[in-house]
Amino acid sequence: MFVVLLRFSGNKARAGQFMEGHREWIRRGFDDGVFLLAGGLQPDRGGAIVAHAASLADLESRVNDDPFVAENVVRAEILEIAPSRTDKRLNFLLDP
Repeated sequence: MFVVLLRFSGNKARAGQFMEGHREWIRRGFDDGVFLLAGGLQPDRGGAIVAHAASLADLESRVNDDPFVAENVVRAEILEIAPSRTDKRLNFLLDP
């Protein structure tokens, strides 16, 4: 599983121009079953996504397709987590 941090860059003011494309990109991630959670980094620092069911290479490609990333509105960082224990409600994350 992965945590994707999308931190605003110096081009934050351009976010409005690309917001619709960014929202569509997030919707596709959920529709494809890759994104589990998406939300804002507080206070107003960017966003974060929890992802699974994708390889690192596939996720990197997906992240690079985000209009916010492509237009340098945010800088993306992908953190990979190898879960070894979860609450029983999240046991699906332990499956390879």
